[in-house]
Amino acid sequence: MNKELPPILIVDDEKNMRLSLETVMNDEGYTVQAVESAEEALEILKTETYFLVITDARLGGMSGYDFLKEMRQRKPDLPILMITAYATPKLAVEAIKSGAIDYLAKPFAPEELLHAVSRCAERHALIAENQALKSANQPSFGLERIIGDSKGIDDVRSLIMTVAPTNATVLILGESGTGKELIAGAIHALSERREESYTRINCAAIPDQLLESELFGHEKGAFTGAVRNKSGRMEEADGGTVFLDEIGDMSRPLQAKLLRFLEDGTFTRVGGNQELRVDVRLIAATNRDIVNAIRANQFREDLFHRLNVVQFTPPSLREREGDVLILANHFLRQFAAGMNKTIKEFSPEAEKLLLAHHWPGNVRELRNAIERSVILETKESIQASSLPNFKVESRLGTAEGSQTSSTASLEEQMSEMERDLILKKLSEFDFNVEATAEALQMTPHSLHYRMHRLKIELEPS
Repeated sequence: MNKELPPILIVDDEKNMRLSLETVMNDEGYTVQAVESAEEALEILKTETYFLVITDARLGGMSGYDFLKEMRQRKPDLPILMITAYATPKLAVEAIKSGAIDYLAKPFAPEELLHAVSRCAERHALIAENQALKSANQPSFGLERIIGDSKGIDDVRSLIMTVAPTNATVLILGESGTGKELIAGAIHALSERREESYTRINCAAIPDQLLESELFGHEKGAFTGAVRNKSGRMEEADGGTVFLDEIGDMSRPLQAKLLRFLEDGTFTRVGGNQELRVDVRLIAATNRDIVNAIRANQFREDLFHRLNVVQFTPPSLREREGDVLILANHFLRQFAAGMNKTIKEFSPEAEKLLLAHHWPGNVRELRNAIERSVILETKESIQASSLPNFKVESRLGTAEGSQTSSTASLEEQMSEMERDLILKKLSEFDFNVEATAEALQMTPHSLHYRMHRLKIELEPS
């Protein structure tokens, strides 16, 4: 058991005492390293890891008490056991106040020392177990989860790497399913707060009257059912990152309280008067047209500017040329492995169907489509028949797409609408160009020309 623990560091200027402590600890299976001064200990602690430090109170040079105070600043979580030959209640209190986890007076029985060390070993094991459980329950986020080779995705990854190490507030705007949550998670994973908590809150999923309490906590008796004081998610996330998804659905009164919180990190619990302060990095996201929401008086303009320190606008899947098949193959490998299936690729007809669809639900819709196809497929390659026919899906997205293209030129928006219309008709007629051209009252040659101009490519059957 002790072999799994880091070593113990012994700090004592008496050689015989160092040897005696080393012998006792080694006999119990602990690994030990000993030094004769606090200065030497501080130097070695810059690079080495220990689960416990045992120090004498009186040392040549820096005293044990000064060493304790210095360690409290440098490594506040490292337990320190103090030993002294001049035991008084006052010195014991001073040692504990200075940061010692325990205090032993000479002479002491070896059992006393071993009992104190054992408690620290158990503490270390519990902390390690807690961190392991926290890591297991915490989804992994990183740039590797943002799949794609398109320029738009390369730009997103580059901006993440630039912004993540800072404490800048981030606003992520984009359609549903474009990966806003992955961006937020990657920013946290690459930040200096990555070892602290990452809290995700969907503002649209919590009733408005409860969202303020969820964010900032409440005092006992603040409302019916508030039978005790409760810390909010902001308070619990102190030192970490909070991701507020669907912030466009937050009520204006709560927006005002969030604005105040963003100014200096202060807030009061619901029903409380005490002003509290935390250090939290905020990342917010919404799929709403934020400019229209501001014009409709549904979202505060001052809050938008406060959130919009750094803005991400992940591209829709239809704007990510070449990424559809990259993502589809990624999801295929993922789901095939999870379902123990030997499916390795898509048939040419399936690829044609994937490339022709305009993906109003973006990457989330693509992921669901691939999961469905892996469930249904009985062959070693995905057939077009295992994919959705997309007839319902093709009727979606035109209005949604126009919202996200509101900053584009008139010509770009007209081209996007024309492309969506042609894709919708192609889907209705099973991608038969002749039948689609007839339905659109044009010649097949004219339709082929428009498809080429709009970069709609259908591989031959």
